[in-house]
Amino acid sequence: MLFNSPSFLFCFLPLALAGYHLLRGEHSTLARTWLVLCSFVFYAWWSPVYLLLLLASIGANYAIGRVVEPGGLAGRFRGGVLAGGIALDLALLAWFKYANFFVESLNASLDTSFHLHAILLPLAISFFTFQQIAYLVDAHRGETREHSFLDYCLFVTFFPQLIAGPIVHHEEMLPQFARRIEPGEAIPHLSVGITIFTIGLFKKVVIADAVAVYATPVFDAALSGAAPGLADAWIGALAYTFQLYFDFSGYSDMAIGLGRMFGIRLPQNFDSPYKAANMIEFWRRWHMTLSRFLRDYLYIGLGGNRRGPVRRYANLMITMLLGGLWHGAAWTFVFWGGLHGLYLVVNHGWRRLSITPSSRAARGGARALTFLCAVVAWVFFRAESFDAAWTMLASMAGIGAGATSLASGAEAWLWIVGLLVAVNVLPNTQEFMADHRPAIDFDPGLRPQGPRWRPTPGYALAGVVITIACVLHLSRVSEFLYYQF
Repeated sequence: MLFNSPSFLFCFLPLALAGYHLLRGEHSTLARTWLVLCSFVFYAWWSPVYLLLLLASIGANYAIGRVVEPGGLAGRFRGGVLAGGIALDLALLAWFKYANFFVESLNASLDTSFHLHAILLPLAISFFTFQQIAYLVDAHRGETREHSFLDYCLFVTFFPQLIAGPIVHHEEMLPQFARRIEPGEAIPHLSVGITIFTIGLFKKVVIADAVAVYATPVFDAALSGAAPGLADAWIGALAYTFQLYFDFSGYSDMAIGLGRMFGIRLPQNFDSPYKAANMIEFWRRWHMTLSRFLRDYLYIGLGGNRRGPVRRYANLMITMLLGGLWHGAAWTFVFWGGLHGLYLVVNHGWRRLSITPSSRAARGGARALTFLCAVVAWVFFRAESFDAAWTMLASMAGIGAGATSLASGAEAWLWIVGLLVAVNVLPNTQEFMADHRPAIDFDPGLRPQGPRWRPTPGYALAGVVITIACVLHLSRVSEFLYYQF
């Protein structure tokens, strides 16, 4: 069930909100039960059989988490049980997401002919697997608090963040689920949540889906072996750069807005990454909760920066290679992760030389270079084969480029230039909503001053206009790009 589908917007969401707010207060357990049931329906809407897989994963991880806690039943075998639990989660992920990929890679390398039937990837398995691995590790460390199975179910399945994040921690969510919403808080929560959700919906259906039409034909042509023209190649790469930005930014806003409608603050997951002046900063702004997970549970686990610069750079590269593989079962994703690993190694090495841009012009140049590096990497992220990616990059460099064929070139460039200005000049959604603390970890005191949302008639009218624009675009419902991961 897509956030941008009429069935979600006009049926599921109103019923979920009505039931929750009718039951909250003195019936908080019933309200949480209602949310869990709604989340089960939300997940099962796609494929009811995979709800059983999700429930089995929840039950197993909850049980393992309780026995590996200090003082739990695992006793001195806590470490082994933890390793077994993590291995079980990773095995489940590996089978559904990577089994065919590994078999195909083996066949290509050894000229064998092993075959597996196509395995349908369960929705959100990458996200709920990482979320529960973090829970197991924290339980082993003694960082989890006493909680019920109902609350754990809600922690994993809360539908605003179930499918594509943000990847949340138990300590962020469980206290909020247990907290009672006072009568006077419900309307402000709904007002702020609906506003954030509407902004995200606009980003998805009006911007991301519109600019996608300029990216898809160019990458399809490269996949077929036809070299795009120089202008076409840049239009395709830049259009996808902004399609992905507004698609994922829109989803992140919609998730935060949905959570807020229920009085729950989710962590910030997207923070204007194209304003970054280097790749270190880029990864602190793009998919922030995934970056946090990779840092806390993989990079630091490998030793982090505690064992000298060479080991640090190796840990960075391993982390980013695995981060690339997490995004998709294809070598292009691994290469994309490795390319970003190389960017980070170079960035950290440059910092060791104590060379940082200080003037406005130097920082502007650094932002432009970071953006260009991101665009080049996105080509591998989007291309369906290495041949297609190299064809795109060659055409972007003017090597073997074909003739320009996009009749909509001028229109495409208007979109690209307009969006380039927007992402660099306008405040992001969290900054716009800063006076209402939109996310858990958002600090409005560190943000530049700019236009801020207020519950006024003017902003209400603007919201109505944006909503109408969104409704007019709901005739073509498309998946969010991160749903495939």
